[in-house]
Amino acid sequence: MEFKRKFGRKKEAKPVKGLFLVLLLAIAIILWYKAESIMNALF
Repeated sequence: MEFKRKFGRKKEAKPVKGLFLVLLLAIAIILWYKAESIMNALF
C-alpha cells in the first residue's frame, strides 16, 4: 500500500518533469540546427 502511494505521488509529479525534458530536447534540437546554419554561414 505504501509503495502504491509512493508510485501515485511519483506519477503526479512526472508530467511536469516530462514536459520540461521535452522542452529541453526541443531547445537542444533548435540549437543544433542553428549551430549548423551558423557553421555553414561562416565556412
